[in-house]
Amino acid sequence: MTPLRDGPRPAGAARLWLATLNSLRGLRHCYHSEAAFRQEVWAACVLIPLALWLGRTGVERALLAGSILFVMIVELLNTGIEVVVDRISHERHHLSGFAKDLGSSAVLLALLLAVITWALALSHRIRRIRFHNSKCSAAA
Repeated sequence: MTPLRDGPRPAGAARLWLATLNSLRGLRHCYHSEAAFRQEVWAACVLIPLALWLGRTGVERALLAGSILFVMIVELLNTGIEVVVDRISHERHHLSGFAKDLGSSAVLLALLLAVITWALALSHRIRRIRFHNSKCSAAA
């Protein structure tokens, strides 16, 4: 197999540092070029602290926050697919549209997963509040 680039490849801490810089550059570029990703970043700024506050256990906090991060991960992958398809050709082709639709479908499913996760976690809290309120009103 031929390497993707010629010359020596960085190793150890240098490789990790360069990978981190590349990742941050990718996040920055996606934030500046994709409105959906910007919306998800700002939603995460609100929802992740909320997840840490609302979650009753470490697992519940991880599921709530993780579902939000998962949406962002899938959005990044979807954007990557769209960029590659556009790089190959701006010409309309059914396979290009199919690839983009699949990426979009993945984002939709990730969003659905996040909504279900939050709904299930919050439904327990809402039921507990209702039970407490009905108990208080019955005592009055």
